[in-house]
Amino acid sequence: MKNAEIKELSNKELAARIREERAGLTKMVLNHAVSPVENPNIIKENKKLIARLLTEQRMRQLANVQ
Repeated sequence: MKNAEIKELSNKELAARIREERAGLTKMVLNHAVSPVENPNIIKENKKLIARLLTEQRMRQLANVQ
């Protein structure tokens, strides 16, 4: 998901997407502990996506305060 796509999401969609991605990451990490994932870089990319989503959410919060 690109930053432009993230900015187009509504606040509710953004919060839902964060929950979905966190759940997916947890599941992926647990599966990786049992049997290695074919491409472990997927876990790294998922963490970065969550960070970008959280950053956008925080920027919106700060914009509403000011």
